[in-house]
Amino acid sequence: MKHRIVVLGAGYAGAYAAGNLARRLSPADTEITVVNAVPDFVQRMRLPQLAAGQEIEAPKLADVFADTGIRLRLARVTAVDPERQVVAVADADGGGELGYDTLVYALGSHVADHGVPGVAEHAFDVTGRPSALRLRERLDSLDRRGEGGNVLVVGDGPTGIETATEIAESRPGLSVTLIARGELGARLSAGARGHLRRACDRLGIAVLEHTSVEVVEATRVLCADGTTLASDATVWTAGFAVNPIATAGGLEVTHNGQIIVDRTMRSVSHPNVYAIGDSVHAIGDNGRPLPMSCASAGHTGRQAIEAIVGRLIGRTIANTKLVYTYNHISLGRRDGILQTVDDEGRAKPKYKGGRKAAHIKASILKMALWATSHPTYGMPKRKHRLAGAPDAIAEKALA
Repeated sequence: MKHRIVVLGAGYAGAYAAGNLARRLSPADTEITVVNAVPDFVQRMRLPQLAAGQEIEAPKLADVFADTGIRLRLARVTAVDPERQVVAVADADGGGELGYDTLVYALGSHVADHGVPGVAEHAFDVTGRPSALRLRERLDSLDRRGEGGNVLVVGDGPTGIETATEIAESRPGLSVTLIARGELGARLSAGARGHLRRACDRLGIAVLEHTSVEVVEATRVLCADGTTLASDATVWTAGFAVNPIATAGGLEVTHNGQIIVDRTMRSVSHPNVYAIGDSVHAIGDNGRPLPMSCASAGHTGRQAIEAIVGRLIGRTIANTKLVYTYNHISLGRRDGILQTVDDEGRAKPKYKGGRKAAHIKASILKMALWATSHPTYGMPKRKHRLAGAPDAIAEKALA
């Protein structure tokens, strides 16, 4: 009987992990199944571009995993039962259960409404391809009517900044307002904050600082100070939340539902479960939790791969780097900010801005897409065989 590895989610973290496990483990001993709700690979970091009206690649996962030996199950994960070692899924045929010996949990995150009334009903977001396309359709309709329109972007983190700047650059006929709870770009250095303000001025983006949105309605938002802002499209980018499935399944999680793991990304409560990407509460080399980001997805994914392969083939597990060294923010297609941070996560004084920063970000995105679209590139002719019979391997993996 083969060792069953099930990967939940095929975003940056999940697709990367599945492909690299397929590269390194022999199909004679293992079978790898990836469960994903949609048939495409979603470039989440580029969804603000998609919403703004630009075309971005969305490779079919069936093509990505072709000839890799990886099984793709297009289904929505509805539950995880780590005691029985099964995953419940729902699909067009009604779904069912998948058993596993090793589970890689990479379900990512979605928009967090923080309990603000009206967000779910009236706001748009860019955390998934369908939601980004819904926003795009709304912006298209505003452009078609030829009367302009007010677009409010709530939240001035990297996603909010990128969404506001992409829309303003691609759709100059719309009025874009960026709403920040505190000072605009508060986590950036003074120089980078100045660069961001100049970019907003150049793109015609109005900035409202120290403003908290308390209610979202169909055509307006209500602020804590009593201000009412008219809106033809409200985009909510004020934070992210993880899927509650891990919590419901009994895995040990943090207050916000992220899975608590050891240094190798293995669940502290269920050692045959690994968590990566936004789903994991991983402590970086600086002693601080890694933030939700594509960079963190790569670091946690690499560590989980090393741990899974090492335990299954009986080799020493290497500790990969768990670091967060910079924030990279696009400001449209021709501008950007590369902000380095210190071990405490604070912005360093120096930053890189302008076209060079935009080019670096574009190169990172291109490289991430290529690596995901070619999961078994350079596949070794000889893959690792598992160290022993399935039962013995399972016992060793749990040790």
